[in-house]
Amino acid sequence: MRLQVRLQGLIRTAVVVLPVLALLPLMAAHSEMAVKIDPPALDTTAPAAGLQTAVIAGGCFWGIQAVYQHTNGVTNAVSGYAGGDKKDADYERVSSGRTGHAEAVQITFDPRVISYGKILQIYFSVAHNPTELNRQGPDTGPQYRSEIFPQTDEQRKIATAYIAQLDAAKSFPKPIVTKIATRSATDKAAFYPAEAYHQDYAILHPNHPYIAINDAPKVENLKRLFPEAFRDTPVTVAAAEKAGH
Repeated sequence: MRLQVRLQGLIRTAVVVLPVLALLPLMAAHSEMAVKIDPPALDTTAPAAGLQTAVIAGGCFWGIQAVYQHTNGVTNAVSGYAGGDKKDADYERVSSGRTGHAEAVQITFDPRVISYGKILQIYFSVAHNPTELNRQGPDTGPQYRSEIFPQTDEQRKIATAYIAQLDAAKSFPKPIVTKIATRSATDKAAFYPAEAYHQDYAILHPNHPYIAINDAPKVENLKRLFPEAFRDTPVTVAAAEKAGH
């Protein structure tokens, strides 16, 4: 299947015809979008042994995947679709914005190294802008919405409390529009992996203008705001699959 290039806005049109160097001011603007926020007051209790999963959505999955591939304690980050039916979970259908899916990332993590609350702090701070409704940057449509898909009742409580905390503290200039999925917290089948050509995309294509402008700054912001959580060598889907994660 041919990769559909994401050119939905004026920025992307400009990217095609202008040298990347001419767009450095735009890249700087994107890098300034990160917001320093407090960690969640409510977080996970003493972690049990074993890996856990989180599913989050917030715009193009390429960038969110890249952020968590560079996060300590994450053993795998897979791009995919959440919020719709399995039969419609493919890129062409989801891109129509009519399937109910969001482009999402499933994060497998070791709770003894990183907590679910820390994953959410990174999500709200550097991975995306939680105040944009049904869009992120140049991408528009409900498939680019900000949404959390809790995998346990505890995750639901933490996510709900954290949004209330951030709004009460006025951490952002506008209200947070992030949804919390209404499906059962134990319905893990809500996530469907994306096509193979989407996996590790930012790592494999660092010079792609869309990645350079929209996604590389997110990784840099992770390194700047969360140095203790940053890993220089990313964990790829290919490596994680070999390791059985």
